[in-house]
Amino acid sequence: MPAFTAPDGTELAYHVLGGDGPPVVCLPGGPMQASAYLGELGGLSARRRLVLLDFRGTGDSALPEDPATFRCDRLVDDVEALRAHLGLETMDLLGHSAGTNPAVLYAARHPRRVDRLALIAPSAGAVGLTVPPQVRRETAQSRHEEPWFPTAFAALQDITTGRATADSWEAIAPFLYGRWDDTARAHHAAGASQRNDQAAAVFGGEGAFDPAATRGALAGLTAQVLLLAGEVDLNSPPPMVAEFAGLFAKAESVVQPGAGHFPWLDDPERFVATVGDFLA
Repeated sequence: MPAFTAPDGTELAYHVLGGDGPPVVCLPGGPMQASAYLGELGGLSARRRLVLLDFRGTGDSALPEDPATFRCDRLVDDVEALRAHLGLETMDLLGHSAGTNPAVLYAARHPRRVDRLALIAPSAGAVGLTVPPQVRRETAQSRHEEPWFPTAFAALQDITTGRATADSWEAIAPFLYGRWDDTARAHHAAGASQRNDQAAAVFGGEGAFDPAATRGALAGLTAQVLLLAGEVDLNSPPPMVAEFAGLFAKAESVVQPGAGHFPWLDDPERFVATVGDFLA
């Protein structure tokens, strides 16, 4: 398993998939979930060599001595150490979900090191964007004909009105996928064992984000940026993703029809065409 040493001495692992073309460094979400759930990103590995980082304390990476280093802004140093380890002057960077936060903070801190930035179903904590509960409910209503909809929507109502329980979060899982089939169920079930909950609790803690400063830095970013939203994704609905795209100088916002929060599972061919062409 390839590995490198972070600035604080923590041994970090990464996984290399595919063999052609320059690498794309991929940052997983969760937050703080092992990169295994990304798979080969629907076959993107056939177009580009993927370097999937296991953040500290996840997957095959070691636990740090200081748990405070799980904080999102502290992870940027790990990404920079990986770039140096790979011997890259500049790199293409892809982040998914919560992993888009360290990706964006990296671009803000090291703008000249980023060639292209792909943000897939992005989380927007780093730039201070939020999703109004009504937008989530309206997005959910498009699934009203699904057999699981009544139970899932009732749970969503509890979440958006402050009455959530652990069961509520589990009940809305079908909303994260464009198709709630066996593949989606297996993918969701594997997620719990891949996530470091202690690290996740620190990830977005106090001091992790400075939205005003990050927005200012991103406005001057010269790299090309792709933001991809799933049409039915409650976590990162298209209106929020379009607003996010407006923070960059050179950004394209794309909505993948029928996709949820993991668009490479819902329509691999379309996903690979969109992201592969952007990275080409």
